[in-house]
Amino acid sequence: MKKIIIVLSYALCVVSCASPEPAPEVTVAAEPFRPLIHFTPDTGWMNDPNGMVFHNGVYHLFFQHYPDSTVWGPMHWGHATSTDLVHWAEQSIKHFPDSLGYIFSGSAVSDSLNTSGFGKDGKTPLVAIFTHHKIENENDGTNKHENQSIAYSLDDGATWTKYEGNPVLKNPGHRDFRDPKVSWHDDSKKWIMTLAVGDRIMFYSSPNLKDWQKESEFGDKFGAHGGVWECPDLFPIKYEGKNVWVLIVNINPGAPNGGSGTQYFLGDFNGKTFDPIDTTTKWMDYGPDNYAGITWSNTGDRKVLIGWMSNWLYANQVPTKKWRSAMTVARDLNLQKVGNQFYLASVPVPELDKASVESKVVENLEIKGKVDLTEKLGGYKLPFKFDVELAQAEDFSLVLSNSKGEQLVIGFDKAANQYFIDRNNAGLSGFHEKFAGKHTAPRIGSSAGIKFSLVVDVASVELFADNGLSVMTSIFFAEKGYDNISIQSEKGNKVVKGELKQISTSVN
Repeated sequence: MKKIIIVLSYALCVVSCASPEPAPEVTVAAEPFRPLIHFTPDTGWMNDPNGMVFHNGVYHLFFQHYPDSTVWGPMHWGHATSTDLVHWAEQSIKHFPDSLGYIFSGSAVSDSLNTSGFGKDGKTPLVAIFTHHKIENENDGTNKHENQSIAYSLDDGATWTKYEGNPVLKNPGHRDFRDPKVSWHDDSKKWIMTLAVGDRIMFYSSPNLKDWQKESEFGDKFGAHGGVWECPDLFPIKYEGKNVWVLIVNINPGAPNGGSGTQYFLGDFNGKTFDPIDTTTKWMDYGPDNYAGITWSNTGDRKVLIGWMSNWLYANQVPTKKWRSAMTVARDLNLQKVGNQFYLASVPVPELDKASVESKVVENLEIKGKVDLTEKLGGYKLPFKFDVELAQAEDFSLVLSNSKGEQLVIGFDKAANQYFIDRNNAGLSGFHEKFAGKHTAPRIGSSAGIKFSLVVDVASVELFADNGLSVMTSIFFAEKGYDNISIQSEKGNKVVKGELKQISTSVN
């Protein structure tokens, strides 16, 4: 049975039915702040995405989950699936805490060569690799409470069996020794585990996912070190026919706008060591609310990432009642070169455009002062994607607002050469002193005009500027849905084209 998501004016309702029907107009909020196209668990706590693997046409998204409370607790692996990276169906919990500990973050692979030996009767095993965290031993002084374990599935992820030989990689004595991201390195014909260990990354290799040996370390002298390193990822991206290796490292705290954030390094990986192209610290998303993002395995040259849309500064305090936290939209990753520097860019997956059910366009719209876009567009509904091309890289502010006086401001400051998202007056913020604020991102692109896309849901905005070179993700908690969009530029500008696409909330 599929979950069919019916649009409410400000909330979400899940029903079961034979086929999607047109979204009804409803004015009463059933569940405030529940996203319409960003995955959330039905109930309970959620943080890091885990175990992401594409298998037999299905995208599997596992996640850190505590089903018995809306604050962090004993970690399980929740599970959701999608065939289009936009609409998600929550499945049953797959990995529960056991005698070896809580089930912390990790990854999953399709072992098509059956290197593990778990495959039977021609069935390809899916293998999950995760951290067992023994909470009872966390403060015993041994620093051996985190170890790596595996589980396998022979029925496309429906059921899982934990390996009887767990843990497969025992902790030699590091307090932080977790979040294994595993991938197949074809040149050396072995599995590579990228592991977060305190303030650095350690690389391990294995021929069979069971027996691991250390290869090298990276990072003690590179990157940001304002907090512990977590949730790494390692993968190649082709640029002009050649592989450039990307190493993603999440860090908490120490992000440019406070709290949790994601840095990355570009270089070469030979199956043993990672050698960076440069030592500049680069950030994947400058907004406050994208953390622990990793890519799906088994997608070939396409690299698709999703992140946890929150921040450890306030994740346990946000004003949702039945559930806490959502995931970002899925994003395609690519490399771009600006001057002599390479950058990792990210844009919403094209499946989001394919899920569009209505498109409204404004063209050649002169802006001097404030212009009401709601009127020009003839109204709009959530969720939507708004693609905008401005003629000049001048100051502008795009404002989402409502009749309560709440407003979220997205814009560009030419003098500072920065994009910004200002949520000082965007809605509820008293739950944490550091939630309200104006967050900024440097403009990396250098074109004469500006192109950007916004993905707006009930309680989030994601900004992708200059083809994904500058990205910001921000959540907010407006007490009334934003029903007005305006754009203003005191020096004057022109909207060459603005296309607002309403995104379907049910599978077409």
